[in-house]
Amino acid sequence: MGDLSGITVVSLEQAVAAPYVSGRLAEAGARVIKIERPEGDFARGYDQFVLGQSAYFVWLNAGKESVTLDLRDDNDKALLRNMLATADVFIQNLAPGALARLGFDPELLRVQHPALVICSISGYGEEGPYQLQKAYDLLIQAETGLCSITGIGEELTRVGVSVSDISAGMTAYQSILQALFARERDPDRAGRLINVSLFHSTADWMNVPYLQHRYGHFTPANHGLKHPSIAPYGAFTCSDGKAVLISIQNEREWQALCEQVFQNAGLATDSRFQDNAARVAHRQALDELVGQYFIGFTRDHMIKLLDDARIAFGRLSDLDDLQHHPQNRYRKIETPAGVVEALGRGAVTSSDVPVTLKLAALGEHNHPLRVEFHKPQED
Repeated sequence: MGDLSGITVVSLEQAVAAPYVSGRLAEAGARVIKIERPEGDFARGYDQFVLGQSAYFVWLNAGKESVTLDLRDDNDKALLRNMLATADVFIQNLAPGALARLGFDPELLRVQHPALVICSISGYGEEGPYQLQKAYDLLIQAETGLCSITGIGEELTRVGVSVSDISAGMTAYQSILQALFARERDPDRAGRLINVSLFHSTADWMNVPYLQHRYGHFTPANHGLKHPSIAPYGAFTCSDGKAVLISIQNEREWQALCEQVFQNAGLATDSRFQDNAARVAHRQALDELVGQYFIGFTRDHMIKLLDDARIAFGRLSDLDDLQHHPQNRYRKIETPAGVVEALGRGAVTSSDVPVTLKLAALGEHNHPLRVEFHKPQED
């Protein structure tokens, strides 16, 4: 029995953002009915790296029931209407306006099902000049300016995971839980209409560089593995060719780095580096000096020095390092091709009970769901 046991979610979803939301709800104990087009969610075919299955799909879709519907067919439309009549949450991320054209306008659904929480996820939102524009994760990273502060120099890059999709999914999840909580406190048990966009979710995360630029006339440079406004905060290579990142957040830490790690107390009082603003202004000279100390030791030895001085650090890990990281938690997913061990969720609560969620094959629940939600036509 999960925290959301008794909550039914119907999700007309594809790709990443909406499946992220419904996947989190399923993990919390909600019943999630995933509606797929007859050919299936196209994310099933993104790759074949996980026992012949898509890594994206395995990550996002465990614990759901899969039913295929052709919403151009009147009988399948009737089936969806019957599902929505008993649902608590409806999630959809079709193209803007597509749901209304199919006869399921969210505003109308709100009237027909006052207690239903309806969450629509789109690229740019339900209004504004870009509302009908196609949008995918990397396009939104570019449009919001995220790419302009990622990479190094003129070599701009994308964030290496689908951060705009995930951002929208996290925002939608938070909003749905808030709506369900509010409904429980409302004597009328009123649902809500929620609109989430990839653009606005990512733009919200861009507020620090946006505010710096708008009000301070400061545009953060893309320094690669260096922090744009704190120094020293970045990666330095050791004598064995391995890199470690350090983060100096205050003057006490800077002094400890100089005195205990570098054995150079005078560096801490050098006027060029007397505070963070000065260190950022003299970043090139600072990085050259710090780099000279790091290159004199192996990474393991440097890490011991940093640890003894209580300096925050992180190894520059690759995916093999992540796979074998001693801090990992794992969760099991039962897939049609076998059990997969995925990385665990970010939060652990005192009520957690280990559960192996099952990943449904395409249309695996067609028959039972069609039986459950079929209503004979009235004469």
